[in-house]
Amino acid sequence: MATESPAIRFNDLSIHGFRRLYDVHLPFRPLTVMIGANGTGKTSVLDVLTLLANSAQGKLSDSISELSGLTSILTYDRAEELHLGISMKMPTDEPLEYSLGLKQQGISYVISDERLLQRPLNGSPPFLHINSSGTVIQFSEKSRALHFAPAWKHEPLETSLAQVPKTLAEPEEFRSRLSSANSFRVMNVDARSPVRLPQPMRPAILPGRNGEDLVSCLFYLRETERARFEAIEDTLRAAFPRFDRLDFPPVAAGTLALAWRETGFSHPLYMHQLSEGTLRFLWLATLLQSPGLTALTLIDEPEVSLHPELLNLLADLMREASRRTQLIVATHSDRLIRFLRPEEVVVIDSGEDGMSTLTWADRLDLDEWLKDYSLDELWSNGRLGAR
Repeated sequence: MATESPAIRFNDLSIHGFRRLYDVHLPFRPLTVMIGANGTGKTSVLDVLTLLANSAQGKLSDSISELSGLTSILTYDRAEELHLGISMKMPTDEPLEYSLGLKQQGISYVISDERLLQRPLNGSPPFLHINSSGTVIQFSEKSRALHFAPAWKHEPLETSLAQVPKTLAEPEEFRSRLSSANSFRVMNVDARSPVRLPQPMRPAILPGRNGEDLVSCLFYLRETERARFEAIEDTLRAAFPRFDRLDFPPVAAGTLALAWRETGFSHPLYMHQLSEGTLRFLWLATLLQSPGLTALTLIDEPEVSLHPELLNLLADLMREASRRTQLIVATHSDRLIRFLRPEEVVVIDSGEDGMSTLTWADRLDLDEWLKDYSLDELWSNGRLGAR
C-alpha cells in the first residue's frame, strides 16, 4: 500500500528490444511524466512496466498473449530477444537489480535468462537471489546458498521471481512491490459504462480501472478516512465553483448511487448525468487521494476530456500522490506540461533511425530559456523536443 517508506523506491528501468525502445535507460523519480509525439514510446514504457508487474504475479504468459505475442513487440529488424531490467533501492542502500530475457521459440517463447541480485556496500561480489537460464533454475534459501532443480513443479513460461520459495525478506519485498503495480488507462464513460451505474456498498480503497468502484470507494473514504474524502470535495470545489457536496442515496439493498449537489439547485445530478470531463476528474481526484495506491502507479493520458483549467489542479494532485506512490504518467498535453517542473518531465524523441530516446527535461540546459518561457511554450517551439 501507499504507506511505504521513501527509502524504498524503484531506481531505474532498462529496456532493450521492445518496439521502438531498442536501447533505453530511464532513471525513476517520485513523479515521472513522459511527453512525446504519437508513436515515440510513451505507452510502450507503461506496457513494459505492466509486463514486469504481471510477470511477478505469475502472469507473464497471459501478458505476452495480450500484447499479441513476443514477435509483435520485438524491435522490428533489430532484436531477436527482449531484455528488461529494473532496480529497487532498499533501506540498507544495497540495491536489488532484476533482469529478464525472453527469446522466441517456435510460436511461443523461452525465458533465456533471469537474475535478481543484490550489491553489497563493501564492494564484494553481488549476491544472487535468482540466477536462472532456460530450464536451469537456481535460487537462494535461508542458507544463502544457490539451490538447483527445485522440488516444486516449475512452470517454464513463468518467471522464477513469481515461483521460487519466498524465504528471504529482500527479494520478497521486491517481488511484492513490483507485482502490486497498478495501470490505469483512459476510463470508459459510455452511457452504460460501470462508472455511470449504481454500485454495491462494499469496502473499496481504489475506484477501479473503469470507475466500477468509484461510488463504493468514495463512500468508504467518507466513513473511514474523512480527511481524504474532504480533500477530494475541496478539490472538486476548486475545479467546479458551483459544486457543493457528494451524497450517497441508497438505490436498493446494499446498492448506492452518487448524487452530485450544486449550489442553487434543489435536485442533484447523478452519475449518468455528469459530463465526461467531470466524471474523469472525479475519478482521478479519488484515485490520487486513495489510500490504496501501491508502490508503483501508471496512468496513461490523464488529461483526456479535461478542461485546460483543470490541469493545474491535476498536476498538484499528481505531485501530492507521488509522496505515497511512484507515479509514472504518459501525456500528449502541452497544457499539462505547463504546470510541471523540468525535474518531473521526461522528453521522448524519435531519432533518425526511428528508435526512441528518453531524456529528463532538467538535463536539457533550459535554465536561461525558462526565464522567458514556460515548459509548454518550449515544447511548442521545439526547444524541448518531443515533437
